[in-house]
Amino acid sequence: MTGRTEWPGDSPDSSRAEKELSPQDPAERARAICLRLLTGNPRTRKQLADALRKREIPDEVAEEVLSRFEDVGLIDDAAFAGAWVESRHHGRGLARRALARELRTKGVEPALIQEAVEQLDSDQEEATARELVARKLRATRGLDRDRRLRRLAGMLARKGYPEGMALRVVRQALEAEGEDTDGLDESF
Repeated sequence: MTGRTEWPGDSPDSSRAEKELSPQDPAERARAICLRLLTGNPRTRKQLADALRKREIPDEVAEEVLSRFEDVGLIDDAAFAGAWVESRHHGRGLARRALARELRTKGVEPALIQEAVEQLDSDQEEATARELVARKLRATRGLDRDRRLRRLAGMLARKGYPEGMALRVVRQALEAEGEDTDGLDESF
C-alpha cells in the first residue's frame, strides 16, 4: 500500500490509454493550448496562432477557437498593446520607437501599435530619458566628456529614444554637473 488514495482510472497508464483510445478533438486541444498559454501571461492573437500552428492544429479550427476567444475577451490585442507600453515604458524606460518594434514582433496590428504608443507623449518620454540618464550619470564619472556622452546617448538610443532628444538630455545632464559642453554637437 502506498498510502495514496487510488481513484478509479487513476493508474499510471490510464491517461496514456485514454489518449490512445480516443484522440482528442482538435478544437478541444486548441482551447486547452490557448487557455494554458493565457494562464501565465497575456498573449496576442498571433502568438497564440503560432503556438497552435506549431502543435499542428488545423488552420480552420485555430481560426474558429481564436475568434471565439476574442469574442469573449480572452484575447484583446489592443489591451495587450496598451498594457505592454505602460509596463515596458515605466519598468524598462523604453521609448515609443522601441515599444513599437517590440509590439510588431508580437504580431500586433500597426493601427493598434500606433494607438498604444500614442499613450506616451513627448514630455513623458523626455522625462523618462532624464531619469535614465540621471541613474547612469554617476557610473560615467571619471571618464572624459566625449566618452560619457557616447555611453549615455548610446544607452538612450538602444532604448529607442530619438538622437536629437538623447543628445539634448545628455548635454543638459552634463552641464548640470558642471561639465563643459561647448563644441559637443560638432564632435558628434
